[in-house]
Amino acid sequence: MSDESGTPHPAPDTSGAATGTPAGPRPEEIRFFGTTWVDHDGGYTWRRVAVAAGSLVAAAAGCFVLRFAYDGLAIADVGSFVNILVVLMFAICSALAFRRTWESFSKRLNPESQASLRGFMMIGFVGVLLAHFARCFSEAPGEKLRRQEYETAREQYERRTTRRTGNPSKKKRKN
Repeated sequence: MSDESGTPHPAPDTSGAATGTPAGPRPEEIRFFGTTWVDHDGGYTWRRVAVAAGSLVAAAAGCFVLRFAYDGLAIADVGSFVNILVVLMFAICSALAFRRTWESFSKRLNPESQASLRGFMMIGFVGVLLAHFARCFSEAPGEKLRRQEYETAREQYERRTTRRTGNPSKKKRKN
């Protein structure tokens, strides 16, 4: 039963016969893409274009806001040392956030380190957005990693469900 509405959930169909989907492991969804990355259907190309454009627009808007913050520091006349520190902080954090995000597209990162670096990644948000923009030119962000995991899970499932025929102890031996 659903906690919010009190309506029962339908029982999951593991055979795949009624839904038309194969039995076995299900592909992991990717944000903005769902499972369209598996067969590159359902507007996959247009979604990649939209994610690339959206991340680039968001990065530009973020830079615009950072420019206002820098102007605020200049108006406050905090000094050139503080201005240089702020610019260096955003530049370094953005570069490191880009690198970390790019690595997360090809391997699973430790969740504890991800949680501890959340603030750092927020400071370098421009780098995160630019990593998503750049990755959309070749694939959906994280598609390669999820495809490898999904194919491995499918192969393991196939090996587990493949049945032997007959009893091996009654097998006739060649003389």
